[in-house]
Amino acid sequence: MDVVILPLTEERWPDLEAVFLGKGCSMARGCWCMYYRESGKVTPPAGVTATEDRRERAKALAGADPPAGLLAYADGAPVGWVAVAPRSQYPRLVRSPVAKAVDDLPVWSVVCFVVPAPHRGRGVARALLRGAVEHARAHGAVALEAYPIDKPGRGHDTFLWNGVRSMFEREGFAEVARRRPERPVMRRMLQDAT
Repeated sequence: MDVVILPLTEERWPDLEAVFLGKGCSMARGCWCMYYRESGKVTPPAGVTATEDRRERAKALAGADPPAGLLAYADGAPVGWVAVAPRSQYPRLVRSPVAKAVDDLPVWSVVCFVVPAPHRGRGVARALLRGAVEHARAHGAVALEAYPIDKPGRGHDTFLWNGVRSMFEREGFAEVARRRPERPVMRRMLQDAT
């Protein structure tokens, strides 16, 4: 399958909605990839559900510079999403016992993949990861980090939104920390850090 990767823009917001509303994406619909952009408990405005609030905050990021993430398309249809941005835009990572900073390097982070069930196992997430590498590099990132799942055997696709270690390894990422047995911190250098 040929996959085209494009940044999220205001015009592409309906495509992001289509991905999140796809079969097998109910967990993503509750989060809208906002979890890592939050710090502590977030109280939505009166009369608005937490899901609706997160969706509206995600929609507000559709015009962000740099873009808040990338969309994957196959045959012109949206088939996936990856959230990728400077680590500084993800306050939850600062407090995370798993993903806290390894060092002072100003890295970018890949935090979530969303691929509807009919498109899984067809290379969409890997194409999105390759796109994230190029996207971060084009925006001057020194390194790109991720916090994937690493456990023996296949996990249920619903719980692999952080990606799996083997995919990152195949794309040149190396483990730089491991604070929990199943959660390595993977990094790929994109430029000389000196």
